[in-house]
Amino acid sequence: MSTLLINQERYAWLRELGLQEENPGVYNGRWGGRGQVVTTYCPANNEPIASVRQGNLEDYEETVKKAKEAWKVWADIPAPKRGEIVRQIGDALRQKIKVLGSLVSLEMGKIFVEGVGEVQEYVDVCDYAVGLSRMIGGPILPSERPGHALIEQWNPVGLVGVITAFNFPVAVYGWNSAIAMICGNACLWKGAPTTSLVSVAVTKIIAKVLEDNKLPGAICSLVCGGADIGTAMARDERMDLLSFTGSTKVGKQVALMVQERFGRSLLELGGNNAIIVFEDADLNLVIPSALFAAVGTAGQRCTTARRLFLHESIHDEVVAKLAKAYAQVRIGDPWDSDTLYGPLHTKEAVKMFLDAVEQAKQQGGSVVCGGKVINRPGNYVEPTIVTGLPHDAPIVHTETFAPILYVLKFKEEEEVFAWNNEVKQGLSSSIFTKDLGRIFRWLGPKGSDCGIVNVNIPTSGAEIGGAFGGEKHTGGGRESGSDSWKLYMRRSTCTINYSKDLPLAQGIKFQ
Repeated sequence: MSTLLINQERYAWLRELGLQEENPGVYNGRWGGRGQVVTTYCPANNEPIASVRQGNLEDYEETVKKAKEAWKVWADIPAPKRGEIVRQIGDALRQKIKVLGSLVSLEMGKIFVEGVGEVQEYVDVCDYAVGLSRMIGGPILPSERPGHALIEQWNPVGLVGVITAFNFPVAVYGWNSAIAMICGNACLWKGAPTTSLVSVAVTKIIAKVLEDNKLPGAICSLVCGGADIGTAMARDERMDLLSFTGSTKVGKQVALMVQERFGRSLLELGGNNAIIVFEDADLNLVIPSALFAAVGTAGQRCTTARRLFLHESIHDEVVAKLAKAYAQVRIGDPWDSDTLYGPLHTKEAVKMFLDAVEQAKQQGGSVVCGGKVINRPGNYVEPTIVTGLPHDAPIVHTETFAPILYVLKFKEEEEVFAWNNEVKQGLSSSIFTKDLGRIFRWLGPKGSDCGIVNVNIPTSGAEIGGAFGGEKHTGGGRESGSDSWKLYMRRSTCTINYSKDLPLAQGIKFQ
C-alpha cells in the first residue's frame, strides 16, 4: 500500500484528521464497517489517497437502530443546550479548518481557498444554528372561543437522513446537520463514495464533541456506501426526513421511493443557471462575475452559470473581454495558493465534457475558447465558451457538470426572462442592470422562477443566512437559513380549553 498518498511525507497532514491507510466507514457510537473497501483518488493526478471500508445493509440496520435510541436522549435536551453542542462542533471545525480544507481540495479537487471556504460555511451554519436554538417556535394565535388558547407547537421529526454529493462534501452536510440537530433530530449521513475520506474526517470531529459531552455518538451517525445504502434510506419508514443532494435523475428516483411510503424529502438537485446582461450593465462587475460563476469549482457547482444571455448591442464586446479573462485563469494543482482552476472530479466527468462540446458544435455552436482536455496528469479540461447557439438548443437545455458556458444573444427583456425560465431546473439566476424598474420586474411574479434570484452578482456564492434551494426539477427543497428549520420539524396546532365551558368553533350548537 506504499503507493497511497497518505503514506507519502508530503501528505502526512492527513494523519492529523485521524485518517489511515484503511478507514472504517461506519460510525454509530463506535467505528466499523463490513462492506467493500473503496479507494478514493485525487482528481489532480488520479493517484490513490487512502481507502474506506464501506457499510453493508447489516451495518445500516444496526446504525438506524442506534440512531433512533440516541434520538430519545437528544430530543429531551433543551434546544439551547443542543445549540451549545453545535457551538462546540463549530469550534472543533475551526481548529481543523485548514487541514480539513486541504482534504477537500485533495479528494474533491476544488482549489484550496474554496475547500477552506466550504469548511467555513459549516462553521457559519453552526454559529447561525446556535442563535436559532433560542428562537425556534410557533405563535400563540387568537382563539375565537372564550377561555381557549390556540398555539403552534414544533417538534423534531426524529431521524434525518442526509445524502450528499461529491461537489460540496462538507458544507451540504453542515447545512443539514447543524439545523437538524438544534431542532432535536438525530442524523444519519451517507456521503458520496468518491469523497468518503471527507465524510470520515468530518464525522471524527463531530464524534469527539459528542463523546466529550457524554452524549451518544449515534446522534450523528455515518454509513459510507453505494446505491444500496441510499435506496435503503429512501425506502425506510424509520427515516423521518430524507435530505438528498445530487442529480435530478437520481433525485426523482429518491423522491418516488420516499413518496411511496408517504415520507418526507428535501431535494437539492440540478441547476441550469443563467446570467442576463442588459445594455446598461456595469461590465466591470459582469466580467469577474461571469468568470467566477462559470469557471469556479471547474463548473461543478449546482449554482454554476451555464447560460450567459447578452444584449445584442454588447454581445461581441463582452465575449471578447470574457475570452481574455479566461486566458488568464491560473490552472494548476488545487492545493497551490496561486491556482484558480483545478480538475474535474472524475475521468467520467472529462468524457461528459468532451461529449457536450461535440454536441454543441453539431448543433451550430462555435467554440470561442477551450473545448479540449489539458495535457497533464489528472482530470483537467479547458474552461470553455461556446457562442452561436439558439436559446433552446438541446445542449443548452442540458445541465453538463463541467466548465462550459453557452453565450446567447437577446433583444428584449420579456423574451430573455422567458428564456431564463424555459429550462426544467429553477435553482439560481442573475441579471446585470441599473434599471430599477427592470430589477423589480425580475424579482416579481413575471420575472425569474428560480429559488435564488440575484441582481448584479453571480449565480453562485450564496450566503448561509438565506434559504438555499430551487424550484421545478431542482426539487423544491430549502436548506440553511431563513425558515428552512421548519422542514426539520413537525407542526402541531394545539387548542387548550382552560374554561369550564365547551363552546364549539364556527358557533356550532351540538346539544
